[in-house]
Amino acid sequence: MALFLGLGSASAMAAYPDRPIRWVVPFPAGGAIDNIARTLGEHMSVTLGQPIVVENRPGAGGNIGVDLVAKSASDGYTLLIAANGMAVNPTLYDKVSYDPIKDFVPVSILAIVPNVLVTNKAKNPVGTVQELIANAKTRPGKYTYASAGNGTSIHLAGALFRAMAGIDLLHVPYKGSGPAITDLLGGQVDYMFDSITSAKPHIDSGRLTPVAVTTMKRSSALPAVPTIAESGLSGYELSPWFAAFLPAKTSPAVIEKLNHAMLLALKNPAVRQRLASIGAEPVGSTPAALREHLVNETEKWSKLLPAWGIRAD
Repeated sequence: MALFLGLGSASAMAAYPDRPIRWVVPFPAGGAIDNIARTLGEHMSVTLGQPIVVENRPGAGGNIGVDLVAKSASDGYTLLIAANGMAVNPTLYDKVSYDPIKDFVPVSILAIVPNVLVTNKAKNPVGTVQELIANAKTRPGKYTYASAGNGTSIHLAGALFRAMAGIDLLHVPYKGSGPAITDLLGGQVDYMFDSITSAKPHIDSGRLTPVAVTTMKRSSALPAVPTIAESGLSGYELSPWFAAFLPAKTSPAVIEKLNHAMLLALKNPAVRQRLASIGAEPVGSTPAALREHLVNETEKWSKLLPAWGIRAD
């Protein structure tokens, strides 16, 4: 009987996946996280022999989509793509319905996408970090910055900037990067620390002015744009990362199979070219490396957020 059950289990695992896989994106379509899932999903579908269907479940700074996956079956058919908020939200919010470490198993770090501080060229002539800080200090609370929601890297980039510069900027959270940048283009908000993915087309068209990028190094997608740190705010750094997770107790064999498909996709020249076009820098990792990264990031932000007075507005 034991032998029979073992063979049956192995057979079922060999057959995985035998139906479409749902990839939950906890933000609206159009942003960096959505683009990464769709780009990788197309290639992974070929490797796995089954469609990967992207499902957008936005809201509450990503918490709605993350909670959905946490409560899903551990059968490998519900996958999550998450960002910095996975490590941040347990501290940022008074209460979340999931534990990012206990309720999930890691699959792979996928990519890093720098954020870029941008402003509406027609409304705001500011072109440097120092000009922004000087203006904000003369008119505290008068300037606004949009984000894709509380806990997103866009929110954190602005909150960290505000805290380190000692200025008063009003945070205006939206339900995703798309509606936020629409209002920035319309002049309803003054600034945004948007992902290069959604900001670059408007930078290229001349409608948005890129002021500085949030990462420690300049972005290959915008090589002429300085970092915030080299623009006068020494020590500033925020590197938005994106990673894949599954519900806790998912079989190691399933995790390995999905990890393999992701790493193949990240090495594919066409995929890399597509990611480069949206400002994403492919990474790829073992599940163990992602777990260590998540633990370190969670610990870091649990100290930084209270120290800087950053919270869900």
